[in-house]
Amino acid sequence: MNTIQTIDALNQQIKLLEGQQDREWCEIKDEIGDIKEILKPTNLIRNAVGELNEAIGLKSELAQSAINIGIGYLAKKIVIGKTDSAFKNILGSILQVAVTTLVTKPAEHETLTKKSHEELYEE
Repeated sequence: MNTIQTIDALNQQIKLLEGQQDREWCEIKDEIGDIKEILKPTNLIRNAVGELNEAIGLKSELAQSAINIGIGYLAKKIVIGKTDSAFKNILGSILQVAVTTLVTKPAEHETLTKKSHEELYEE
């Protein structure tokens, strides 16, 4: 970096550094937004199911649907447990359908590709 000799040069350098700081701050905000999107529970579940399907090598939609339904059933059992209450059973069934639907439908925000997701974890 050059030695600054005049006040004008100093002011110019300050403006350049402030612009750089603003750009870097915007990049940080974007990264935080990406991380928040990745860490949403539905995206975590969806990614886990996708990785499970890839690991097992399940290509058929029938097998993937069975896993998605199983995850919904597991969520119901974890949250509601075993109960004799009709209300809790209905509530559990609604929860099961909701979780299955969330896991099955495609991601709402396609801004995060699989590549950007992998790059985030590599850093």
